[in-house]
Amino acid sequence: MAELPPPPASLLDGAALFLDFDGTLVELADTPDSIRVSPTLRSLLDRLGQRLEGRLAIVSGRSLADLDRHLPSSGIAFSGSHGLELKLADGTALPLSVPIGLDDVLDRVRRFAATADGLIAEEKPAGIALHYRRAPDQAGAAARFIEALAGERGFSVQHGNMVSELRPIGATKGDALKAFMSEPEFAGTRPVFVGDDLTDEHAFAAAAELRGAGVLVGPPRPTAAGYRLPSVAAVAAWLGAAA
Repeated sequence: MAELPPPPASLLDGAALFLDFDGTLVELADTPDSIRVSPTLRSLLDRLGQRLEGRLAIVSGRSLADLDRHLPSSGIAFSGSHGLELKLADGTALPLSVPIGLDDVLDRVRRFAATADGLIAEEKPAGIALHYRRAPDQAGAAARFIEALAGERGFSVQHGNMVSELRPIGATKGDALKAFMSEPEFAGTRPVFVGDDLTDEHAFAAAAELRGAGVLVGPPRPTAAGYRLPSVAAVAAWLGAAA
């Protein structure tokens, strides 16, 4: 596996920038609510937005409501729930279709989470995540349970960093990137997506398809990204220099 180079300073020239949240802008934590957001992050995003003339979006697996608790979203485009929620910088939101029977599935995931210390069930607007960062020995059992439930109820499965998620068959972070790129403020530019997780691979591929690039955050692994930064701190340094 070839070592990827760091992204050059010129990569954002004339580009549209898409940023994952957890593991990219903030360090991963034991639970979704225990992350620490740098007090300088919002000002950094404001400066980036100005430099890129508004061509900036956060694309996350978190719901939009959850993101807004950690990073007020005024003036920035956001996608939540792995592409199922989209909101433009002016506040225009696309409607979200919630699958029928989600409450019943959530109850089953919660009952499974209660069988082992450290498992956490997280309800999302159109899906359910089962976190096992606090119970890494349950990774296999959690993944098997989620995959079986997905097959039974007609969901897709998205595995990530110490989490398995049930979600409707359809949208991905790559679809979110393409949707944003069709908007007037993004259209005709080159997309750059920065992310750390397996869920970001769809977006790396979509960016490459549109003659852009992906930037992997974290240790080397097989990826569709063309560049790599080793850590959240390295992302902040690169973005700060670009801003």
